[in-house]
Amino acid sequence: MAETTASLPATVGVLGGGRMGAGIAHAFLLAGARVHVVERDAAAADAARERVETAIERSAARGRTVPDADTLATGTDPASFADAGLVIEAVPEDRALKLDALARIEAAVHDGAVVASNTSSISIDALAASLVRPERFLGLHFFNPVPASALVEVVTGAATAPQVVSAAMTWVEAIGKTAVVVRDAPGFASSRLGVALGLEAIRMLEDGVASARDIDTAMELGYRHPMGPLRTTDIVGLDVRLGIAEELERAFGARFTPPALLRELVAQGHLGRKTGRGFYEWSE
Repeated sequence: MAETTASLPATVGVLGGGRMGAGIAHAFLLAGARVHVVERDAAAADAARERVETAIERSAARGRTVPDADTLATGTDPASFADAGLVIEAVPEDRALKLDALARIEAAVHDGAVVASNTSSISIDALAASLVRPERFLGLHFFNPVPASALVEVVTGAATAPQVVSAAMTWVEAIGKTAVVVRDAPGFASSRLGVALGLEAIRMLEDGVASARDIDTAMELGYRHPMGPLRTTDIVGLDVRLGIAEELERAFGARFTPPALLRELVAQGHLGRKTGRGFYEWSE
């Protein structure tokens, strides 16, 4: 079993190496942990390594002290999580996918490990219901893009042990971010508020109230938001926002019904920055 320091697990696992998973891995690597990223196949694992290494190169270019190459491992076998003190699932925002991911993680980790979900809207208690050790489970909701975001929501389930919450807050601080603790509720705090604003901005665009750029500028300059709701939706991913809205609609009803424009853009494959087009045109 890997040693855990006072401020950070010596080894951290991440299941899922997409944009969010790579960002989470990057954050823990910079803080001094060894990180194992597991993906579905060898090609995806190689792509995850490339994402993390690119992020580390950017950190080095900004003058950050970066880890040695051997502190990052990528692969396809969750058995590599055996020594991890913390494992975070970062698979897409789909309940079935997350339940499967958590089952594979729990089968691989030691009894003292903490398991976390990066979900932005799915109930932590619903995810915990299938786990053998729900007291060692909680939500760690990171924000996209992870390197630039200062916040992590620590989401507590009904069974989450208080010492696990305390440890998670310490780990968030150790990676240079601020933790807010919220109880398990649909959309937690940030997603519920952020999606409400984003959906209304989409409805305004749909109704021809103003252009996407002018709606965003109104919020940036009028309300001091660092980024408008439509540009934020492009960065988060329109598909991700749609999935969260559908979860919230099930919980709260029509006020979270996704606008037709959002569904149309997702159906057309216009998912925001990651596909090059959403409410804005994006280029590298």
